[in-house]
Amino acid sequence: MKIVCISDTHSQQGELFTTGRRLKLPEGDLLIHASDLTSQGRPAECAAALSWLGTLAQRFTHGAVVIAGNHDFLAERDPEAFVALVPRNVTYLNDSGAEIGGLRFWGSPITPWFHDWAFNRRPGSDLAAHWAKIPASVDVLVTHGPVQGIHDRVPASRFGPAAHVGCPQLREVVERVRPRLFVCGHIHEGYGTDALSLPGTTFVNASILDGQYRPANQPVSVTLS
Repeated sequence: MKIVCISDTHSQQGELFTTGRRLKLPEGDLLIHASDLTSQGRPAECAAALSWLGTLAQRFTHGAVVIAGNHDFLAERDPEAFVALVPRNVTYLNDSGAEIGGLRFWGSPITPWFHDWAFNRRPGSDLAAHWAKIPASVDVLVTHGPVQGIHDRVPASRFGPAAHVGCPQLREVVERVRPRLFVCGHIHEGYGTDALSLPGTTFVNASILDGQYRPANQPVSVTLS
């Protein structure tokens, strides 16, 4: 299965993947959006972003998989309203799984606490309660945030010095579960792929926008046989 990965489009969908734009959406069997569909997570933003995602999903044999992210407030504050906006050809995962095309998927919107955004959880037992739900047998794991140490580095800023800000608790789970593909976003500066850090697992940070919220990064394609 050829999987095309994107993330962190932040309501800029009108600037992406259209005729004449630099960013191109490859052909594939399944599209994954690792979230931050929106900027502020308002209902109108969510409706527009999910409608756009449904249109993109029409290009793929198995449609699309999506999770929510820390900007997508509606998904946490009014989950029923958010789910009602999800197109039929899009599979929404919220600490839940699905089997698609013979592959087992699991998705979670949770990220470590940072200024009280959506789906933020405190380190320790709060985060552990979510990561404990990840099954031992999963082929593709999609979380909004990265694991610690892989595509998670942020440069020095007003928030502090340069640092690896991924979740160490999530990394422990990933090292135990060993999914074939791990897809995230959240840390725009961490865009890229890594197939060496953990044998058998390909890590993808699919952030489309860069650290200045400019559409700068191409979608990432991974083929799982």
